[in-house]
Amino acid sequence: MKVILKADVKGSGKKGDILEVSDGYAKNFLLKRGLAELATASGINAVEQKRTADAFHKAENLKAQKELAARIDGSEVTVPIRTGKNGKVFGSVTTEKIADALSSLGYEVDKKKITTKEPLKNVGTYEAEIRLMENVSAKIKVHVVPLE
Repeated sequence: MKVILKADVKGSGKKGDILEVSDGYAKNFLLKRGLAELATASGINAVEQKRTADAFHKAENLKAQKELAARIDGSEVTVPIRTGKNGKVFGSVTTEKIADALSSLGYEVDKKKITTKEPLKNVGTYEAEIRLMENVSAKIKVHVVPLE
């Protein structure tokens, strides 16, 4: 019997998969618990259209993220921080401050996607990496300057 899974079923498949299973397994387990529905022509067509649409949206998102990474790559941002009279820094530069500096340049980046090699606790120039998605990243320079 052919069925379309409505939810992930361990050992059988993922949501949206079209499976050929035994009649007893389909009737007594999958259909009874609402984990699957009978595979009709219209149901199979709907699943195929959804897969095509999902693949298209994923490709569009990847293209947009790569374009953003290309624009951001090599950018330089300046982040002011409070310092004492002897040049000692109060606190550190957080990824949130870097994200705010990027947004002032017109790039909207989530602070969770920004990583630095070490905490930015001194005045100077540092490198930060922005991982927009898997295999799509950009490197920027962060200039930490004293607040005037």
